[in-house]
Amino acid sequence: MNLKEQITEDMKTAMRAKDAERLGTIRLLLSAMKQKEVDERIELDDVAVVAIVDKLIKQRKDSIAAFEQAARQDLADKEKAEMAVLVAYLPARLSAEEVAAAVQAIVADLGAKGPGDMGKVMGAVKAQLSGKADMGQVSAAVKAALAG
Repeated sequence: MNLKEQITEDMKTAMRAKDAERLGTIRLLLSAMKQKEVDERIELDDVAVVAIVDKLIKQRKDSIAAFEQAARQDLADKEKAEMAVLVAYLPARLSAEEVAAAVQAIVADLGAKGPGDMGKVMGAVKAQLSGKADMGQVSAAVKAALAG
């Protein structure tokens, strides 16, 4: 069963269980997936679904920060609950040490030196680690590798 089918099954399970919060989040995810399929006239694979989930999680993180800054803990809690549902669809993430090791290997392969090569390194790293690691963490590892 691919990830798209799993999400659809989870939606049906949430409907049967009358779990409104989970159902709303899953429907939001399915809507984003359908929008991408219609816009680009493609059938999504697991990699594309993970990219959409990553994007939605990043939106939730940004919203949580904004709501907490505005002292709206009720809205921040709602976003955190949605984020918890979305995180379940991500593959296991790499640890900080694994990300740093992968970045070091790519920097060595490309022969990159200094901050000027960040774009080239990020392109290669993104292709290899997309969906496997938090891109904010990856970016920090790339900066550290090129600075050192």
